[in-house]
Amino acid sequence: MTDTITLSDRAARRITEILGKEADGAMLRVAVDGGGCSGFQYSFDIVHDRAPDDLVIEKAGAVVLVDTVSQEYMPGAEIDFSDELIGAAFKINNPLATASCGCGTSFSI
Repeated sequence: MTDTITLSDRAARRITEILGKEADGAMLRVAVDGGGCSGFQYSFDIVHDRAPDDLVIEKAGAVVLVDTVSQEYMPGAEIDFSDELIGAAFKINNPLATASCGCGTSFSI
């Protein structure tokens, strides 16, 4: 297993679409916060500033930031995008998650 957080092609395309509607320099921040149904939850925010110690993931015009604390909860994770009949959403395929909730953004380790 690698500790690198990656971005799927589908997620990169969707992030590029979303950021294309924002002001120049927009980036997607993915973070892990305490709370949610299972103990931790992912949050997604559009930001224009990055911290010097952020992990920067760039792919096909998409720019994703992950802070250092969140990186500890996501080693080897893949940020993906699912567009199904039940809805479209970003999903984190996290090898550390031992359980997740039906909401798709909450997990435990």
